[in-house]
Amino acid sequence: MSDSSRQTDMLVSNKRKDTPPTSDNSQNRKSAMQYSMKNKKMPTPYPLFNTYKEFVNHTSDEPDPSLPLVMNYLANFDAHLKPVDGFEAVRGFLRSYSNVEATFVSYRTHAERLLLWTLLIRKKPLMELRRADAEAFLEFCMVPPIGWLGPVTRSRFLIVASNKDSELCPNPRWHPFSLKTANRISNAEDLDGPVAGVPYQPSRGSISQVFSVCSSLYEHALDEGLTSTNPFRAIKQKSRFKASRSMEQTGRALTPLQWDFVLSTAEKMAAMAPEQHERTLFIAATLFSMYLRVSDVCGRVNWKPTMGSFKTDHEGNWWFHLIGKGDKAAKVAVRPQYIDRYLKRYRRFIGLSELPLPNEQTPLIATLNGRPGLSTRMVHSIIQKLFDHAVDEMVNEDRQPGEIEALRVASTHWLRHTAATLDAPWRDPKDLQMDLRHNNLSTTQDIYYSSYEDKRSYSLKKLGLKNRD
Repeated sequence: MSDSSRQTDMLVSNKRKDTPPTSDNSQNRKSAMQYSMKNKKMPTPYPLFNTYKEFVNHTSDEPDPSLPLVMNYLANFDAHLKPVDGFEAVRGFLRSYSNVEATFVSYRTHAERLLLWTLLIRKKPLMELRRADAEAFLEFCMVPPIGWLGPVTRSRFLIVASNKDSELCPNPRWHPFSLKTANRISNAEDLDGPVAGVPYQPSRGSISQVFSVCSSLYEHALDEGLTSTNPFRAIKQKSRFKASRSMEQTGRALTPLQWDFVLSTAEKMAAMAPEQHERTLFIAATLFSMYLRVSDVCGRVNWKPTMGSFKTDHEGNWWFHLIGKGDKAAKVAVRPQYIDRYLKRYRRFIGLSELPLPNEQTPLIATLNGRPGLSTRMVHSIIQKLFDHAVDEMVNEDRQPGEIEALRVASTHWLRHTAATLDAPWRDPKDLQMDLRHNNLSTTQDIYYSSYEDKRSYSLKKLGLKNRD
């Protein structure tokens, strides 16, 4: 169990002790405490995550002061909704995107709305949503109820003074959806019907952003083993929720242009600051080259990857041996270019021979201080910083805004899908299935070989009904 999980468990167990009082005469305090026992059946929307500064500056040793309030709020929901698990999943996701404030704020907005919606409206655990739920949420974001709309506020939590001391309370003016002209609905908190005459009209682009962020949330959860499916990925391509085909295509994979920028940026970073970024280049190349999940390079409870995980056969072919999802042993074919350009390079940099030795126990990746292994959170952070730098490179070269924005929402797991997408036209489906470690060939074909229909159609274009000799 992580430190954050222990912390939230303790806070839940002490909820009665820490529940904020509701008897204060202050109007702010009254409004702020509406989530409490007064409205058990339907708690009002409540800020679940603090400001960027508070989020990044607090640790398990010095927690965010808003956390006890949030835990008290979540404790009002039925246990079958798994509110704390959902909160922890979103918090972990936001932590992996906390290097850039603008990105964090955008992701927090949409992920927080989704979590609140699952608890208050859908009445379903966050990690158990399916395609119909995802579509319902996107519909909800297009026309949110009036009780979810409010004025733009800067503060999510306020320090409210009482006769004895001061305490932190949720800002009563905060709402999940913001309006620039919301004064006329500021006192309509008890209404839960559709918006009537409220000037909230999301753009198609904003709905596409909701789709992209929520999809990234579930890709992160998939990578962490928190769920078995991405309900937003399952939405059909022709859905009106997706703004354009470019958005559909960038749901999980980078375009060739985006990947070229990511790799070239990693190489530039490694050249400019090798002590820090030779490892960045190696991690990115490793995840991409062998279609690996983050857990494949970080290890599991019963297995840790080492340089000895690379093995050769009698014909000189290289294989990467690992324990994957479900504790299944597997081996992945290693492309020669990866060996020559990136594995040898990284090993030279850390003072090893160019090629791994049989049963070598050197950790595959280590901290900058040499401690064996990295956490999945750290790997996510490293790759996210790389993506951010690649975005800057694309901006400097005046690349298309669509390409830039798509890269902004990319997650680490995209590297696996990017490699498979780019390799699929050149590889036999069965071979790709084995290296992706899919249980069924149909999974690989459905995801990466959708172009087969085009090929089937093209193969008939010049075939007539006679003169076939």
